[in-house]
Amino acid sequence: MTAASEGPAGEGTSRPALPEGAAEVGCRVRELRERRGMSLSELARRAAVGKATLSGLEAGTRNPTLDTLQAVAAALDLPLTALLSPPPATLRGAAVQIQLLRVFDDGPVTYELYRMRVPAGLAQSSPAHQAGVTEHVTVFAGVLEAGPAEAPLRAGAGAHLEWTADAPHTYAALGTDDVLASLLIRYPRVAR
Repeated sequence: MTAASEGPAGEGTSRPALPEGAAEVGCRVRELRERRGMSLSELARRAAVGKATLSGLEAGTRNPTLDTLQAVAAALDLPLTALLSPPPATLRGAAVQIQLLRVFDDGPVTYELYRMRVPAGLAQSSPAHQAGVTEHVTVFAGVLEAGPAEAPLRAGAGAHLEWTADAPHTYAALGTDDVLASLLIRYPRVAR
């Protein structure tokens, strides 16, 4: 298995998450950061992202990875989709490709529903989300190993996995087939 992953600091071999629209996302990140009264340095520290990476993201000159976007969203106590307006068709991580299908903003909880593809033989490590976030994956094809980095779970076609995602977690397609799945991320609303 080839591990194609990177940390949230923007180093490594991951592909940019946004095929286009990085400038719009950067403006949104700056707006959300300033609305919270948070400095660029503070957000970079909380997200474990380099200050230059975050500055480039906000300026629209740097196309972030999926891990970077997830780390920034978690540091702002927001779901990933809060950074994406309008959301791009597909987000790409080191291995995982996710396409947003729907956002359910339902009172005290927000749900994001994605179509997910993990190419055979690839793995991705993802940063922790904010406290209380859970991920739910239903596998339609292939064999997926996913969940907490220290104790990943395994599921084949027709099976379901769920875990608390407020710790680093992984996704890997085992065997010779790509994994096709749905990913539901549940974000409890954070009181401010």
